[in-house]
Amino acid sequence: MLLNDPSLYLNRELSLLEFNRRVLAQAADDSVPLLERLRFLTISCTNLDEFFEVRVAGLVEQVEAKVTTPGPDGLTPEEVLRRIRTSVEVLVAEQYRVLMDVLLPCLVKQGIVVLRRADWTEAQRDFCHAFFENEVQPILTPIALDPAHPFPQVFNKVLTFVVKLEGDDAFGRHAAIAVVQAPRTVKRLIPMPNVIGGAPHSFVLLSSVIHEFVGDLFPGMTVQACHPFRVTRNSNLWVDEEEVEDLLAAVRGELRRRHYGEEVRVEVPASCPSDIARFLLEEFELPGGALYKVPGPVNPFRLQALCDVDRPDLKFAPFQPALPSELHRQELFDTLKRGDVLLHHPYDSFTPVIDLLRAAAADPDVVAIKSTLYRTGARSEFAEALVEAARAGKEVTAVIELRARFDEAANVDLATRLQEAAVNVVYGVVGYKTHAKMMLIVRREPAGLRRYVHLGTGNYHATTARLYTDISLLSADKVLGEDVHRLFQQLTGLGKAPKLEKLVAAPFRMREFLIERIDAQAERARNGLPSRIVAKMNALAEPSLIEALYRASSAGVPIDLIIRGFCTLKPGVPGISENIRVVSILGRFLEHARVFAFGPDLEDLWCASADWRPRNLYRRVEVAFPILNPALRARVIEECMTRPLSGAFASWQIGSDGIGTRSPSQGARSLHDYLLSSRASAHQPKAQSDHDLENV
Repeated sequence: MLLNDPSLYLNRELSLLEFNRRVLAQAADDSVPLLERLRFLTISCTNLDEFFEVRVAGLVEQVEAKVTTPGPDGLTPEEVLRRIRTSVEVLVAEQYRVLMDVLLPCLVKQGIVVLRRADWTEAQRDFCHAFFENEVQPILTPIALDPAHPFPQVFNKVLTFVVKLEGDDAFGRHAAIAVVQAPRTVKRLIPMPNVIGGAPHSFVLLSSVIHEFVGDLFPGMTVQACHPFRVTRNSNLWVDEEEVEDLLAAVRGELRRRHYGEEVRVEVPASCPSDIARFLLEEFELPGGALYKVPGPVNPFRLQALCDVDRPDLKFAPFQPALPSELHRQELFDTLKRGDVLLHHPYDSFTPVIDLLRAAAADPDVVAIKSTLYRTGARSEFAEALVEAARAGKEVTAVIELRARFDEAANVDLATRLQEAAVNVVYGVVGYKTHAKMMLIVRREPAGLRRYVHLGTGNYHATTARLYTDISLLSADKVLGEDVHRLFQQLTGLGKAPKLEKLVAAPFRMREFLIERIDAQAERARNGLPSRIVAKMNALAEPSLIEALYRASSAGVPIDLIIRGFCTLKPGVPGISENIRVVSILGRFLEHARVFAFGPDLEDLWCASADWRPRNLYRRVEVAFPILNPALRARVIEECMTRPLSGAFASWQIGSDGIGTRSPSQGARSLHDYLLSSRASAHQPKAQSDHDLENV
């Protein structure tokens, strides 16, 4: 069988939906604290929203463009859309089963209640009516549909109501249908005073309040029916970088259009009559397959606000990230001269990364600072430190990726703020997203200029550093510093791809480098020598790398893949991938580190910003860096590979059909809890900065 045979590949979109099923399974796991289970459910909902905004929207565009070329799995865009429909129906049904039959009843037992309209007492109804009159009605703009008032532009994912009316208004107009959009400025979950709520924590949905009192918007008219709906739109931004002179202005302008992209999905309650459903589909010019009827409140994500209820006993226990012993003295430049420092977030604090930047900003001997910025936030501590450095007279350069999906607005604000502080702001290379995570500090010392670097698998974002597992390497290594310097020169200037001594960069050589490493292990196995490959990443979908893994497996190389999200490789196929195991780890933290190791003792270890996907290897600037210190390498192998693969912790084993099976069982010990407790048991002094004291 040829290794590019479509039968050897899973579909990327269906694999992504399967990942979301695993996220949803966390909500059904009663070993997880109750409010965290609700959070997992809402995450599965937002994941599905993004899936439609990006993945489904892209497939719809291909179908409309009459693209019939199949993907590596042999499926055409139209065939994929049909299969997505079937999978999504099953997923949505399970979301609402877990919400309506499991989580909400459990919350009621804990005194956390979302009151339904049918159950309101007179006092509760009076409260809701007053809230509607004072906080909601003044903001609403009901639109009656007639020749002078066509169907309005409905915002992306905003709850909207279609209202059937009877009667004539003051102008003698007879309007049968009106549309009301819920205001985006009013919170979706309204707390009710304890004295009338009937429970310690009582809430009512904004949708229930509008639904109950929508008749107040149409005085003298009779409301025959009111049905909520939500439309999901294509949220991909399109900017022709070669044609625009100002990328910042172009992205800012394109963001305004995101609310009104092409429609791809309409959601309505299961009780919505067929004539209203058909009316909505006709207005949005969508086929019947784009309509989803849900057995509960439209958009359960609105319930995420319940996770903020003050019930620590229903949440994960708070934790304090550890500070590695070599950093206790806080003399960072001297510490790095003595050797590299490795941080495994969130178990290790992100503080040293920000402290290094702050120290550089205040140090009169530091002359230049350069950093890539993919997701960080316009007012983050990292951004503030860059501003401080620029104001202190340092040469500060920030390579900002304006098109980091769904963070574009924040990055536009960040770019503007940094420019105002006299930071040299550039936007990378036309046609390529800058996804590499690296910072360079140039310091004048008695022996001459010295470079200090940070390289990471995650973003310069203190909040996500407490939620995502990532690797950071801080180093004063001369060769690493020179390599990072060359990469920044390329990002901000012009020239051929630089020759790198220790780093590997995409889009130039990373794919070939990885294939060489994989093929070398296959050759060892064919020669009867010990061999092994372990790779940890968010997603695997690059066909040539999958073919290389199939070759290595066929040669007898034991291969373990730890993949959080989608994977298009089929494990366990006799004669092809029977030596490949795929494991997925989900839990309290989002597994985000990319770590690749080759050799019988995993001695050839690399961390990277890149997943093994076409976009990362061909259309992004990415960096992989080696872990050369034996002690640091052993830590990464133990925590990122050995423990996750030991079978002692909760994980999912992915079969050749792409379906995950929980192992060893629901309620098994969490790897994340183990690593947290191992840090706590070390009795290390704790980092004390504001971002370390935030709630998880």
